[in-house]
Amino acid sequence: MKTNDRRLAAFFGVLTLILVLVTLTNEDFLHWVFERHQNQLSWYLRPLFLIPFCFFAYQRRWAGLTGTVFILLTSTFWFPKPRVVDESVRQFLQFEQEWLRGPWDLGKICLSLLVPVSMAALGMAFWKKSVLLGLAVLFSIAVGKICWSILQAGQAGAATVVPALLGLLICCLLTYFGVKHLERQTR
Repeated sequence: MKTNDRRLAAFFGVLTLILVLVTLTNEDFLHWVFERHQNQLSWYLRPLFLIPFCFFAYQRRWAGLTGTVFILLTSTFWFPKPRVVDESVRQFLQFEQEWLRGPWDLGKICLSLLVPVSMAALGMAFWKKSVLLGLAVLFSIAVGKICWSILQAGQAGAATVVPALLGLLICCLLTYFGVKHLERQTR
């Protein structure tokens, strides 16, 4: 079982790396992704993938962790391009797209590394069965996303507040009660 878990984890890891590289190097694909990411359903859905991520970390299943990250990344383009786009959403995603296309200096690289570092911290907290630390990391991820969005994109960044806070609330509640349920089952 562990060998298959590691192989599947490596498979999803490679797929994730390919997806990130294609997105960052192919202008047409990046544009296609951002057109679909204007559909706010993906904004509300994406934070919910942190729930299975926490579950798989708690269960110590590498394939589940890497598979969830891959699915989380692809969820930006699951929904069709909306017919009507809120102006703040359009402006924020335009900013994000330009930010990704802009020059990459050391500061931008370090800031971008906060995403995988925070995911690793989240996974580690639940791997170690530290629910409170895990919930604190979830809180930090949501607050960090909101702060970065508003500080970098101004008023347009405020479009991320409701999806991030709602996602945080749902993730924290379901993760907390899910872990408590798992703990009761193992007694």
